[in-house]
Amino acid sequence: MSLSKVKAFFHGWESAALSLAVLAGAVIVGLIVYYIVAKTAGRLSRKTGTGLDDLLLKHCRDPARILIPLLSIYLFLPLADTSAGLSVLLNHLVAVMMILSVGWFVIRFAGVVEELVLNKFDTEAKDNLRARRVTTQIQVAKRIAVAVVGVVVFAAVLMTFPQVRQVGTSILASAGIIGIIVGFAAQRSIATLLAGVQIALTQPIRLDDVVIVEGEWGRIEEITLTYVVVRIWDLRRLVLPITHFLERPFQNWTRTSADLLGTVYLYVDYSVPVQEIREALKRILEVSSLWNGQVWSLQVTNVTDRTMELRALMSAADSSAAWALRCEVREKLIEFVQKNYPQSLPRLRAELKAPFSRDLQ
Repeated sequence: MSLSKVKAFFHGWESAALSLAVLAGAVIVGLIVYYIVAKTAGRLSRKTGTGLDDLLLKHCRDPARILIPLLSIYLFLPLADTSAGLSVLLNHLVAVMMILSVGWFVIRFAGVVEELVLNKFDTEAKDNLRARRVTTQIQVAKRIAVAVVGVVVFAAVLMTFPQVRQVGTSILASAGIIGIIVGFAAQRSIATLLAGVQIALTQPIRLDDVVIVEGEWGRIEEITLTYVVVRIWDLRRLVLPITHFLERPFQNWTRTSADLLGTVYLYVDYSVPVQEIREALKRILEVSSLWNGQVWSLQVTNVTDRTMELRALMSAADSSAAWALRCEVREKLIEFVQKNYPQSLPRLRAELKAPFSRDLQ
């Protein structure tokens, strides 16, 4: 073996050993930096006493253990005495590993957000409706985020290979096309979201408004961008799409103020003295704590062949008081008529004739 070949052989080994030493040193430096950062972050998190930094350390520790050494290798790689082909290969490998590590880091950060939100709700509680709703929403959102990150990372890795770069570009383009298709398919959902924004701006309904919708009386309990929950008087919940309050008529009893006028209808015989009923209504309202003292009246609003209709009108401070006042006035007016004018209750009049007898002829 010639001297030149021996020198070339040893020079190759020296270059390889130097490259390996540089890479090993880069990994060691990266691990030391990670260790220092992790220890410092842990010490600071114990001093703050907040849950966010603890969750960050819990979920992001493993991705950081890979990502920091990779960054160190990327910085030290130019110092390695490697051939052009080997340098390209190492750079490519480090780039792929960094893409995967960043994707892993983002997914684990989504876990931080999930746990941070869910820690505020106890699904084991007896009344856990809100906790279950939030848990469902945050878990679905995390799955969607993981799927999106997975597609983006996979496409980014493919784009690092010149031979299949077109495939990665096609995947991203396909994702954009799919997004457009989904957008067309979800036109109704988008319209619902815009309706939610319109409700928030124009406020035809507000929280705790008293409404009559779909024939039910209740209060607005919850308003979201997509649906409205109405708490009905018997504690049932009526869930309606928010577009319902823009496309269909409904009654809002507290749109401008809480004051309401209540009515009570009484059907009596023609013989009842209307003025006596009117004075009785006045006395009933004056001693009632539900009447706000503003409006009252009693009028004959209709007559039929058997009875006449009396309408008692009264005002109250809000819908609940108006309902209770109507029930109170109705009960006491009926009691007044029963006690003082029992003969004036609705009756059926008939004229009886003696049966026709041939003996009388």
